[in-house]
Amino acid sequence: MHFQWDWLCLGVLIIGSVTAEIENEEILGADVEVEDFDKQSQEADVDEDESSLGIVYQTPKPTGEVYFTETFDGVLTGWILSKTKKEDTDDNIAKYDGRWEVEELKENTVRGDRGLVLKSVAKHHAISTMLTKAFIFDNKPLIVQYEVNFQEGIDCGGAYIKLLSSSNDLNLEYFFDKTPYTIMFGPDKCGEDYKLHFIFRHKNPKTGEYDEKHAKRPDVDLKKFYLDKKTHLYTLVLKPDDTFEMLIDQTVVSKGSLLEDMVPPVNPPREIEDPADKKPDDWDERPKIPDPNAVKPDDWDEDEPSKIEDLDAVKPKGWLDDEPQYVPDPNAKKPKDWDEEMDGEWEAPQIPNPKCETAPGCGIWVRPMKNNPKYKGKWKAPMIDNPNYQGIWSPRKIPNPDYFEDSHPFEMTAVSAIGLELWSMTSDIYFDNFIICSEKEVADRWAADGWGLKKLVASANEPGMFSQLVTAAEDHPWLWVLYVLTLALPIGLGVLFCWPAKKTDEDIEFKKPAISKAITKGEIKQDREELEDDEIDLEEEKDNEDIVEDERREPEETKGELVKDTQKMEREASPSEDEGEGVEDIDEEEENGVADGGQEEGDKSNKSGSEDEVSSFPLFSSCLFPSSQF
Repeated sequence: MHFQWDWLCLGVLIIGSVTAEIENEEILGADVEVEDFDKQSQEADVDEDESSLGIVYQTPKPTGEVYFTETFDGVLTGWILSKTKKEDTDDNIAKYDGRWEVEELKENTVRGDRGLVLKSVAKHHAISTMLTKAFIFDNKPLIVQYEVNFQEGIDCGGAYIKLLSSSNDLNLEYFFDKTPYTIMFGPDKCGEDYKLHFIFRHKNPKTGEYDEKHAKRPDVDLKKFYLDKKTHLYTLVLKPDDTFEMLIDQTVVSKGSLLEDMVPPVNPPREIEDPADKKPDDWDERPKIPDPNAVKPDDWDEDEPSKIEDLDAVKPKGWLDDEPQYVPDPNAKKPKDWDEEMDGEWEAPQIPNPKCETAPGCGIWVRPMKNNPKYKGKWKAPMIDNPNYQGIWSPRKIPNPDYFEDSHPFEMTAVSAIGLELWSMTSDIYFDNFIICSEKEVADRWAADGWGLKKLVASANEPGMFSQLVTAAEDHPWLWVLYVLTLALPIGLGVLFCWPAKKTDEDIEFKKPAISKAITKGEIKQDREELEDDEIDLEEEKDNEDIVEDERREPEETKGELVKDTQKMEREASPSEDEGEGVEDIDEEEENGVADGGQEEGDKSNKSGSEDEVSSFPLFSSCLFPSSQF
């Protein structure tokens, strides 16, 4: 039973590990704990609505210096809808007339918490607002954080934000796709291409022109963030040491250097290929050439065909020369609407000749073709190394006239506004809880008060363990095997250890009491003769084999004891040789007496003799205790 409980505990541990894996995938290693929201509610002075879980929601408040925050919980002020049109686009869809609303989440609603929702499909949307104060890239990090929920999933569309560059002519009413921005960050998806953008516009110090620098794609599979209809937290951290991090739900999904991990690189190459350099006409790039000294052999016949008739072939027996391969279908009938003047003379469609099905072939027999052993083809000179080979030509390198070295690309153009300029084929994209700051602790506290509460409510509304296991198996089909093994293991162990075992014939015979049977004088004599025969065989075997003295002496003594025991049993079973010789039936009282005496003798031998001694008397035991009596 101890072994059984060990296996049952192992099964429980396996189930626990699967559940833990599912939870870990959902949490994605989040390292920020949701603290006591009741304590935070005492500090809030905004509207308080109680959720179905008894959690009191209050609008998050920043705990340090910030450049911008927006929760959309109150009156939407400061946000400006664009009134312009998108350039180089059809007039029917060029206008930024996509509708925005401020409303609660459709699922996992936290009463009192609202967000900005993109409502229109196949329309351009543009809305923006000024920051509380401009962010200047000097010696402080830039942290941008906000929440997104694709409430209806996403087919093709983005949910990224733009940090608009500071300028004297910035007018948010004319915010459109070509409005200068410093940073673009956030999720984007079209088809099966799932992206998380981080783009910054870098100014060329020599030309004054701006180029977009794109961060390399994250190695993480982003699909679930677009399809699970949950609120996810997107964070960008830019540091003065020219490094960056992108996080989803407070887990780093991509990080790198502004100098090394952007495409194209911030700094151009020092040298470039000379555009004026051209390959000389006599430049030889051929590593191999035909041997100019090679001569075609005199016996080389280029006119020989590659295939010739096989003259050794013989027409198979039974070949039907007079039967065509195809014949008109005898069951076909001319359609009623067939017009011979318009359609011509009607002919039945052709079908394979039925007579050819059992024959080797039909029609005129033609000899098959075979490879011509004399065929050599066109003669070509063998290839040799080119003595004039000069390698693959490439233009010479010259100093890059546009070269510059920006050792500190973090010093970007200051930003003074934030905007969303989006196109989507799916509606109800939810945005909430924007924050721009310089301290990670401030952003984490802001996340705990906003996104952390949504995550807590969503977790509480999660389906039961069974539904989670099924969902996990849909994403990872190999889990079905683990489920089956986990369920079968305790059942199999229970059957193995708890189900009553069948009693075999050997067990039944072993458990039967040993009952002695009366032995006749004839049986004892027969056994004695068999023992004497065995003794004779053993002595013959001793003469033929060279056996060690100790091993030879042991069977002699054993056989002697067997003879003595047999004689003793004979005397007990028959008082005199004259009485009962050849008698088959014995008085009932004598039979019981002999049986009892035999049983007592057997009990004594079992108690006093070892297992080895008992096993050395198989014949004697079978005589005293026949197998039918066990």
